[in-house]
Amino acid sequence: MNTFRYQMVIVWSDEDDCYLVHFPEFPEQIYRTHGNSYEEAARNGEKVLQLMLEKDGLPVPRPRSAVA
Repeated sequence: MNTFRYQMVIVWSDEDDCYLVHFPEFPEQIYRTHGNSYEEAARNGEKVLQLMLEKDGLPVPRPRSAVA
């Protein structure tokens, strides 16, 4: 399954002093990650998303379509 079809939100957190990553299409899972740079957060996010899609027994939501 193509991980690039899912949303990955990356935001800076002053409280955590790093970029936080979450996945809106996976609200029931608590999978999140982070990175010290935007690029590191994006790489970590791709890895976590791939793991979520490969894990047996978890529901896989349909990717949301972008609204024009």
